[in-house]
Amino acid sequence: MKELTIDYALRATWQAVARMYNEEAKNFETTMAVGFTLLSIDPKTGTPSTALGPKMGMEATSLSRILKSMEEKGLIIRKPNPNDGRGVLIHLTPFGLEKRVDSKNVVLRFNEVVKDNVQEDHLNGFFEVMDTINKLVIDKKIYTKDSKTI
Repeated sequence: MKELTIDYALRATWQAVARMYNEEAKNFETTMAVGFTLLSIDPKTGTPSTALGPKMGMEATSLSRILKSMEEKGLIIRKPNPNDGRGVLIHLTPFGLEKRVDSKNVVLRFNEVVKDNVQEDHLNGFFEVMDTINKLVIDKKIYTKDSKTI
């Protein structure tokens, strides 16, 4: 393609960020997916296992594999949900809480460096564009029955 598309810019940038996060995660003997999961679990009250997938935008089968691996590494424990006997709450272990701090620091460092290198008004514009794209996708306003196909 001669012209840079929005889709390409989003994908290429996210893939570069994901590679960067995975490289950094290796320094902590983990992965970006585990770090993201650690940050998605409420450190005080735990998080229902059924709420984690939607919260992270992840399919249940992929999340199940990550949770199993995290449990084996001693990062999380599963406890019955006291409000729903059928449900399970995912809690961080003390080791999981330590690794959550590492993950949070990595994300905060990324944000700090980007903010130091991008003007505030440009960053605000970026968030507005991302919000608009997200709303268009969620509201299914991109591909409708009336839209023309390629």
